[in-house]
Amino acid sequence: MTYYRLMLVSLMVFIFMGAVSTISPSNSSAIAQNTVSNTSIVKDGDIPVDVYRDNSWARLPLPIRQELDEEGRRAFDIIINSESRYASGPRGPIAMWLYSPKMAEHIFPASTYLRYGTEKDQRLTELVILATAREVRSQYEWSAHEPLALNAGLEPEVIALLRDRAVLTNPIPGLGQQEMTIIRFVREAINEERVSSDTFARALELFGKKGVMDLTGLIAYYNFVNVTLKSFDIRLATGQHRLLPELW
Repeated sequence: MTYYRLMLVSLMVFIFMGAVSTISPSNSSAIAQNTVSNTSIVKDGDIPVDVYRDNSWARLPLPIRQELDEEGRRAFDIIINSESRYASGPRGPIAMWLYSPKMAEHIFPASTYLRYGTEKDQRLTELVILATAREVRSQYEWSAHEPLALNAGLEPEVIALLRDRAVLTNPIPGLGQQEMTIIRFVREAINEERVSSDTFARALELFGKKGVMDLTGLIAYYNFVNVTLKSFDIRLATGQHRLLPELW
């Protein structure tokens, strides 16, 4: 019996080692790529049971104007109107803000200013937003803003650098002093105890006092957005593409 047991164990080891040897580095890479591609589109099974499927894709349903009190309707009309970027209706974090009408009234104008009213062009604004989304690991914000960044002229090479959290030493198209300083500033503001003196001084030189405050405000705003997304578990809708790989 001992002899047959030894033979059986040897056979099992042989089969196992043969199976392992067939998974070459190239095959492993292919498996990883297939895994990413299989999870790049949001499926119905990805949505938790406590998330509404009424287009809020969050833990609370979309606010309906007719059901709001006077304060709520006022806030709704400030945000949802024909001249607003939310003319089609509430969605995403903004929809959740409407559950606190006065908060929404105050934050929405600030968000509009930080995204569209500062002296930074839209390309650099989207750079700040994508860098922040990557550092706080926000799939929702990254997937929403990568196409906007491309449309604003941000180079694909810079987007790849942000996505991969690559170092800033290798020269790539579109990565100048302004871009590198913004990326350093974002990374340090989110991940370190404080922005370093060197990074702050360089940002001050490039953007001025107002520019540094606007940069700080935009980073802070998208951290607030991220906490809203996490608290209400706001999801990409089914059928949408996840553009940020699960790298962590």
